[in-house]
Amino acid sequence: MKQIVAILLIIFFMASSAPAATAQCSVCTKTVQQLGEKPAKALNTGILYLMLTPFLIVGVIGYRWWKSNKQFEEQEKNAMGNR
Repeated sequence: MKQIVAILLIIFFMASSAPAATAQCSVCTKTVQQLGEKPAKALNTGILYLMLTPFLIVGVIGYRWWKSNKQFEEQEKNAMGNR
């Protein structure tokens, strides 16, 4: 478990510190070029935030499913060993 959390944290920090991590479509890029530097950074941050939310939700659901499946398998293994 600790290894998974460490790997996810490393991936998150690497992705968030990438200077070329722009998340704009062509329409957003044209709009932001007219607004200036600060609004462009804020828009990129907002887009990345909105992009990460579904991934986090799916990740939490997947982790809970994996953990419950692992517990179920351990219970079955213990039940088979007690026979």
